[in-house]
Amino acid sequence: MERICVLTGAGISAESGIKTFRDAYGLWEGHDVMEVASPIGWERNKQLVLDFYNQRRKQLLKVQPNKAHKALVRLEEKYHVEIITQNIDDLHERAGSKNVTHLHGELLKARSTFNEDLVMDWKKDICIGDFCEHNSQLRPHVVWFGEAVPMFQKAAEISETADILMVIGTSMQVYPAAGLVDFVPAGIPIYFIDPKPNIRETGNLEIIEKKAVEGVPELVDRLLINE
Repeated sequence: MERICVLTGAGISAESGIKTFRDAYGLWEGHDVMEVASPIGWERNKQLVLDFYNQRRKQLLKVQPNKAHKALVRLEEKYHVEIITQNIDDLHERAGSKNVTHLHGELLKARSTFNEDLVMDWKKDICIGDFCEHNSQLRPHVVWFGEAVPMFQKAAEISETADILMVIGTSMQVYPAAGLVDFVPAGIPIYFIDPKPNIRETGNLEIIEKKAVEGVPELVDRLLINE
């Protein structure tokens, strides 16, 4: 069974109504990203950071997977599909995808500030005074700027086994995620789906200049027919 590696970014979730990480001015919901997505911001104002992610969590619970998320599930009929996402939402899982690796953490989880390996499911607000079993404050299970990306090695190993690569809704400009393309075998088919692509086609790279909800179902149909 051929293996498809799918790299997804903010563009696929934006079409479900989730706002993208930051706008052209580097702001996220009006906040400087370093205020709400960095260890320094956390140390300066834990309440602000918790409030910010509590609002993101509430928003996530109100939206649904879109046609692009659902189309990727159909690929599992004929292929072994591994999704590597930069997104912290659970829309791939809710759509039905079985193998999802979250590079930047998961919004519906909390983790201990005492032991980063102590992670728990968490759908309600995280509040000051919510402690782990070691009596330490809980924080969002999200990788912030300046922090290591624990799942990168697993993602790199997945990329190395790909027979086909799909890149959806991400500019692939932010590292280390952008570096995953360097791990895929040379010459395999690569499909880049984005309404405003920032790269050019090459021999094995096909650009599909459409939104994810349009381009992904079309490509999935084509791959299933060709298989």
